[in-house]
Amino acid sequence: MKKLKVSLCSIAYNEQRSLNGLFRDFSEQSYPHELIEVILVDNDSTDDTYALMKEFQQTDYGFADVKVLTNSKHTQAASWNEALLHATGDIIIRVDAHSKIPRHFIARNVFNINEGENIVGGGRPNTTDGMTNWKFTLLAAEESLFGSSVADYRRPPAQKEYHDSLFHAAYRREVFATVGGFNEDLGRTEDNELHYRMRQAGYKFCCCPEIVSYQHTRNTLKKMMKQKYGNGYWIGLTTGVCPKCLNYFHYIPFVFILSVIAGLVLWGFGHPILFAIIAAMYLMFNLVNTVGCFMMKKPNFYFLLLPFIFPLLHISYGIGTLIGLIKLPFWKRKLDGSAQRRIEEVKEAIIKNTVPNDTEETEE
Repeated sequence: MKKLKVSLCSIAYNEQRSLNGLFRDFSEQSYPHELIEVILVDNDSTDDTYALMKEFQQTDYGFADVKVLTNSKHTQAASWNEALLHATGDIIIRVDAHSKIPRHFIARNVFNINEGENIVGGGRPNTTDGMTNWKFTLLAAEESLFGSSVADYRRPPAQKEYHDSLFHAAYRREVFATVGGFNEDLGRTEDNELHYRMRQAGYKFCCCPEIVSYQHTRNTLKKMMKQKYGNGYWIGLTTGVCPKCLNYFHYIPFVFILSVIAGLVLWGFGHPILFAIIAAMYLMFNLVNTVGCFMMKKPNFYFLLLPFIFPLLHISYGIGTLIGLIKLPFWKRKLDGSAQRRIEEVKEAIIKNTVPNDTEETEE
């Protein structure tokens, strides 16, 4: 198997509570550390995130290099681009700071790249830290198809499958050399737009059963609702930039909000039937999925709050999309083309920083 150099990239904003666990996962990777460069980008944090990155940089884990960079633009896309500008690996792997990766994560990604794939990844279930009954209830809501997302990559497949997108994906360097970097006009949806361009360029996203990583669920309802609102908000704005990179399920909470508003308006004019139908259908789905959580999980008293948690998440997301669509025409006027120039800048840097791989192939 050909030994490929890996650029393991992670960005963070105020993630001091998550970084020690993530760095421990990095240090325990089974793939040869001399073939791994770690690239960390601090997104202008106000806590000890940067200090923890520098401390990790100074600890000898045998990595080929540990680069600590800063980005003051306060966007995920800009930070990921900063990492790409400094990446020299044959394979580039993105891992969120609020995540967990198993010991063989890198090795299994490299193996599947060596098998001929250009983009690989695996299932991305949710997890939580400091498990309590309340956090486990929020985790159950997040893992439910009704409470979160129907995206295929969230659940580990039984065999190799090809999806429209992947989380914590590993990319051959040539992929970014072809399509360039992230669109810095976007937030939360930068992955959707980038992966759309990759699909348009002919690349496939291979989801492998032996690859898995985990994302930490927000551990308070307020943070979870804020996250859903932000996701919905950027769906609204992205509609005006790259609607084809979004799927129908991204708009379901928005349609739900519009339906509720329309039902209430008609009720005010003496026609309550629409609102009654919407309420009945929603209540049915809500109760069915709540019962499903009780049956599939180890329930506790807080599970009784799931019928109230689900609508809070849906309303937060739907209102976010509504606000995003309202702001869309004003937001588009501010776009100046700098994002496209940045995409090309990253493409040129990826090509320029390519290091010839003269490592020999080994039998395994």
